[in-house]
Amino acid sequence: MLGSIARAGRTGRPPLNYSDYNSVNVQKLAEYIWTVIPNTLMEPSVLAYLFGLSLVLFIGSILVIPILIAHIRADYFTNPIAPDSRWFEHQPTMKVVILILKNLLGLVLLLAGLAMMVLPGQGVITVLVALTLLNFPGKRRLERRIISQQHVQRGVAWIRTRVGRPKLLMPKKD
Repeated sequence: MLGSIARAGRTGRPPLNYSDYNSVNVQKLAEYIWTVIPNTLMEPSVLAYLFGLSLVLFIGSILVIPILIAHIRADYFTNPIAPDSRWFEHQPTMKVVILILKNLLGLVLLLAGLAMMVLPGQGVITVLVALTLLNFPGKRRLERRIISQQHVQRGVAWIRTRVGRPKLLMPKKD
């Protein structure tokens, strides 16, 4: 208790008084947010940043996504067990490094794919590729749900045909 009082005294700020957070203050904060955020988004520098981000995501999706889709095993959705012929599986340090890098790339692609849902780009296909890279519970069920959509299957098949890879084997519908 004394430590927290001493810390608050050193910062020069009075301790928080939660009775100040009433509905009038919350309403004023909401009004402030609803006026500041739209005004901030219309600033030329913010619009330029958003345009640049959109352009990078669009070009990145055109370049990276076909490469990643081409490297998906044809039986990925029907055979959940990957062949154990990867060299790094036998080296624990490299296995951890590869796992971390793979999940970081998956996270970046997932965020980019979600952004491309409202910005130009291949949003759904980018999310699907991101999910194949990420490790989390329920991953297979979510991947199968996304790949079962006809427009996703057509897009993936078109990309794989263009790079000379066989079409993906699709899971049987339950």
